[in-house]
Amino acid sequence: MLTLKLLREDPEFVIRKLAVKNFDAREIVTKINELDSNRRALQTELDACLAQQNKIASQIGALMKQGRKEEAEAVKKEVAALKEHSKSLEEKSQANNAELNSLIVLLPNIPCDLVPEGKNSDDNVVVKMGNEIPDLGPDALPHWELAKKLDIIDFDLGVKLTGAGFPVYKGKGARLQRALINYFLDINTKAGYLEVEPPVMVNEASGFGTGQLPDKEGQMYHANLDNYYLVPTAEVPVTNIYRDVILGPDDFPVKMTAYTPCFRREAGSYGKDVRGLNRLHQFDKVEIVRIEKPENSYAALDEMIAHVEGIVKSLGLPYRILRLCGGDLSFTSAITYDFEVYSAAQGRWLEISSVSNFEAYQANRLKLRYKDADGKMQLAHTLNGSSLALPRVVAALLENNQKDGHIVIPEALRAYTGFDII
Repeated sequence: MLTLKLLREDPEFVIRKLAVKNFDAREIVTKINELDSNRRALQTELDACLAQQNKIASQIGALMKQGRKEEAEAVKKEVAALKEHSKSLEEKSQANNAELNSLIVLLPNIPCDLVPEGKNSDDNVVVKMGNEIPDLGPDALPHWELAKKLDIIDFDLGVKLTGAGFPVYKGKGARLQRALINYFLDINTKAGYLEVEPPVMVNEASGFGTGQLPDKEGQMYHANLDNYYLVPTAEVPVTNIYRDVILGPDDFPVKMTAYTPCFRREAGSYGKDVRGLNRLHQFDKVEIVRIEKPENSYAALDEMIAHVEGIVKSLGLPYRILRLCGGDLSFTSAITYDFEVYSAAQGRWLEISSVSNFEAYQANRLKLRYKDADGKMQLAHTLNGSSLALPRVVAALLENNQKDGHIVIPEALRAYTGFDII
């Protein structure tokens, strides 16, 4: 959430920067500043009214002691009138502030200066590539055919049990899932990330804190009776551990990692993008989250990118790193780098990780603050990244490592799987 201070002091900057995200903010920013002026004027009037009320109310006792009952009664009526006026001002202020808050959460985060302009994913910038793309020949099979042939993932059974987008992993397919989760967590914890196991359902305050609500409400699964949401990513519960927390100068950096199943409705997805493991409603993901002082957050972002790159390299998958353009940037992100791996059988790139810096945007919603060297309260910066999301990693591993009718397991995973081939 953007701060009122920024919106008040430099509205044109906000409007100009949000245009990089293809978001026309002028009307909302103008209305917010009108409501903010009303807020401050109403508060000033209310404070003056309450001060006057207290001042004259203190006279009543003295007047009564002096036997000046008529004057005391007149003062009481004046106090009563002031109380009614104060009540009216409070009601106006509450209505004004409710409208103000409903508008300010509609504004996305401001992209940082490194974000290139662009309308969609076609305008993203490739900043690095690594590992060679294998030449599998014309007989290579896509992962959904390999999975069926080897009986390790059953998509039809998932449809029977739940619906499309909920696969059932079997035998070595299930073991491969567990191996990848443990491998990713071990790498993360060795890098200093504290492993946590959070709930996979969160309340509305948690969804609001990290920016999923109200922006992505339609993409989240909702347990209506209890008003809980199934997590779309571990970022939500893990970052919210620090909601309403004030950190000390020695508490940084905060580094956490977590595995959770993730749940996303993926409304509007269709075609080749949803075949097999390409796009699921339930999937496994390991996440890394960091909380940093503002002056350290971009160095932390670089560390996270290098960390995720090291994991992808170790799996031997051909990859590329993209800096997302403004039009492809998420609502809450100030800057995002996507990792994609090449699916040799499908002949396309598959996203497996996003690493983002949200700067103070989430922290403002979370009320996540720290005391600086002068003892002043400041908003922290939050960052997160997938390390990694499993479905497309598995798709690429199956497709790129197919050989003579079986799948060769990358050497880095063999101690976790307990087998070399499927």
